[in-house]
Amino acid sequence: MGARVVQRRIVQRMVAACAGLVCLLTAAPAAAAPPGPAGPGSYVNPVSRPFADTFADPSIIKGEDGWWYAYGTSDPLREGERTPHYLPISRSRNLSDWTYVGDAFSPATLPKWADTAGGASLWAPDVRRVNGEYRLYYVVTQTTVTPEPNDNAIGVATAPTPAGPWTDSGAPVVGPRHGPGGTGDFKWTFDPAHAVDTDGAEYLVYGSYYGGILITRLDATGTRAVGEPTMIAIDNRFEGGYLVRRGGYWYLFASSADCCAGPTTGYSVYAGRSRSITGPYVDREGVPLNTSRAGGTIVIAPNGNRWVGTGHNAVVTDPAGQDWLVYHAIDRDDPYLDEPYGINERPMLIDRLDWVDGWPTVRGGAWASEDPQRAPGRKVPVKAAPLPRLGPLDPSRSDEFDGRLRPGWTWVRAPQGELSGGALRWPTQDAELNRENNTASVLLREAPEGDWTAETKLTIDLGTDTVRNYQQAGLIAYAGDDLYTKLVHVAIWNTRQTEFGKEMPYAGRIAYGGTIVGPPADTTWLRLVHRVDRHNGEHELRAATSRDGRTWTYGGVWTLPADADLRVGLISLGGAGATAEFDYFHLHRR
Repeated sequence: MGARVVQRRIVQRMVAACAGLVCLLTAAPAAAAPPGPAGPGSYVNPVSRPFADTFADPSIIKGEDGWWYAYGTSDPLREGERTPHYLPISRSRNLSDWTYVGDAFSPATLPKWADTAGGASLWAPDVRRVNGEYRLYYVVTQTTVTPEPNDNAIGVATAPTPAGPWTDSGAPVVGPRHGPGGTGDFKWTFDPAHAVDTDGAEYLVYGSYYGGILITRLDATGTRAVGEPTMIAIDNRFEGGYLVRRGGYWYLFASSADCCAGPTTGYSVYAGRSRSITGPYVDREGVPLNTSRAGGTIVIAPNGNRWVGTGHNAVVTDPAGQDWLVYHAIDRDDPYLDEPYGINERPMLIDRLDWVDGWPTVRGGAWASEDPQRAPGRKVPVKAAPLPRLGPLDPSRSDEFDGRLRPGWTWVRAPQGELSGGALRWPTQDAELNRENNTASVLLREAPEGDWTAETKLTIDLGTDTVRNYQQAGLIAYAGDDLYTKLVHVAIWNTRQTEFGKEMPYAGRIAYGGTIVGPPADTTWLRLVHRVDRHNGEHELRAATSRDGRTWTYGGVWTLPADADLRVGLISLGGAGATAEFDYFHLHRR
């Protein structure tokens, strides 16, 4: 791609990230009932509520003084405050009850190589105790290392106590990395995470969507990267890398999807593991995290309650030996710190991290909690959350595409594709169903009342590795051009992903966001599992994908309003150049 295109892409990404927003946004769902109070020995998320409305990208450590300390990215802490805190610090005796301590930096004590005139901020802290000192790694978003904008880098400061005072090392640990474009095109040197290998060697994980996640060796002081870094998770798919050692493996936790799309934020955490700290990392099915059709075993994703955008984690172990995931999330009823489209409000949450068959998952697969939970300090038996069960096939609402469309199908806009060889062959349209651009045809049928599952077998010639934005095909649950969920195999830059997206009206605009499910293949099986929430009547839709039609990965949940008149069906759009072949459409009832 041309230098100007690359530059525009990176500048747009940096602007969106710096503002804590996304230009895909939209209308608040009905308010959920507030969570009940925490009783003795319990807690309720978000645990940062007593001192902050937002506390993103949390990192955590237990100090030598017996307190737990948490650190967040630079933002105002409260609605209406407007002034950022540079890496705010809080502390707790029990991991449940937190109080504000102060900030690691002030405007007067920012690193001298931070370009304060250019609006430099500090993001994504990672705190460790190494060789008797506390270290705090962080992103500096604008530096004086180069004369160009957007030249982000990783810094480190040290302190005698977790509360400080913090002293910057005086130079980047990992300096700015120029991309192939022109002025201001720098790869995203974000999200540092420190780790010490079994031989005592120190490493730093860093990176984001533009450039991928890398791991580099550190020198003996931990203040400089040495040698050549290794990419351990592919670009345009992962960020927020974090390493945990368990059972002879290194586990790489990494977040994916948009962090900051307000009420449609699908940010989630995925894991791969390796015997070597430098990889290669593979998921539960053996799929690598550094390939075009990247793997990643889901650790946590939106589950249909109040929390969306469940990502950018750290891991901590309590005195009873129980692991906990510390992360941020977004309340879909209150997604912004102040006005809509500004800073996304991302408080800190904590939930039990279980290990099931050697793989991490939050609360046995139930994921983020909104109700009172047992407080840290006691080991809890692991109980895996049940997966959806497939009910009997409803032949009257299904189609084998064996010569003609069965009765019940209707088109939004002009009919597309043809039935051939026992499949619906549908070239991807040079048309969209995205915010204000609603030009694509959609094939739909009425959805039944109650619980159901829609499934299709999709073959699409998207290939791998090349840039083919954004050809896609798959299933859709449709209540209108601006209110739907879709599960598609899609080309996103050099990656191929199964994206589970949601579009909805919000505050006078249209919001769109997505979460990622399992890796696709040449032929990918897709499911949308629908249930009605018995408490509020909302439509809950959960995505599942498979590469062989037998082993399924169940992903996140999106909700649609209770009064939405749903139809379900198929789409093939996002740009000409590929052909989707739908082998069947099955609808199962329960």
